[in-house]
Amino acid sequence: MYKTILSAILFFISLHGFGQAKKKRITGMYVQWGYNREWYTNSSIHFKLDNGSDFILHHVRAKDKPDFDAIYESPLEISIPQYNYRIGFYLNENQTRSLELNFDHAKYVANDFQKVHVTGTINGVLVDGDSILDPNRFLHLEHTDGANWMHLNYVQQRTIKARTDHTTPLFRLIGKIGAGINIPRTDFTWKGDRLNNQFHIAGYNISLEGGARYYFSKKFFLEGTGKTGYVRYVNALANTHQFKNSRVSHGFGYFEFIALIGYDIQFR
Repeated sequence: MYKTILSAILFFISLHGFGQAKKKRITGMYVQWGYNREWYTNSSIHFKLDNGSDFILHHVRAKDKPDFDAIYESPLEISIPQYNYRIGFYLNENQTRSLELNFDHAKYVANDFQKVHVTGTINGVLVDGDSILDPNRFLHLEHTDGANWMHLNYVQQRTIKARTDHTTPLFRLIGKIGAGINIPRTDFTWKGDRLNNQFHIAGYNISLEGGARYYFSKKFFLEGTGKTGYVRYVNALANTHQFKNSRVSHGFGYFEFIALIGYDIQFR
């Protein structure tokens, strides 16, 4: 995962160099860090296990796992809760347009002990009926070392109030549209046999986002946004100690609330 992130950052740095050669089209950058909450639509989850089982759980309910208590229990472990970071590059002199590398460390947990409809084959037996998602008797699924959505945003801002000296903004409205890849670490349990799988590029995502920025100094700002989109996992790892070549796929919509702190860096 970290090689992918580093490659994206180097790509943006090369954009900066290109901008310098083109009369400084890239005029500055910003960095952000923050935390999030998510709400998910139901999804139908398709499992293909290496014992030949091939089945679908229909209309599965899921929730996030914010872990915000880690902020005060382990304040140095800032990446335990659901977090976000962004690195953006301004594309014009007014710094109202930018390209932004966005990473959402969201967490997705299928609710245990819910009743779901199951169709397909399990252990060579045709199934078409209801079952309970019990980790010890059936299965459990979560992406909690991250559902991990990385994407590129196009960002448009509009200043609605400037500082009294009119040199920098005070409040800005902000809108974003983006798309990218999913790099989850899927935690899967089959009848009590649990394995937290490796990070794996496993799908794609698209999103729309809107909110506001407040500059409490000329360089530092707070940003709050609401975000919605669609996430599709096409081949997330569903291995356990007994299953070594298993996959899971599903797609769902989501709404995310994000709060961040940021810092502007000027190139001019």
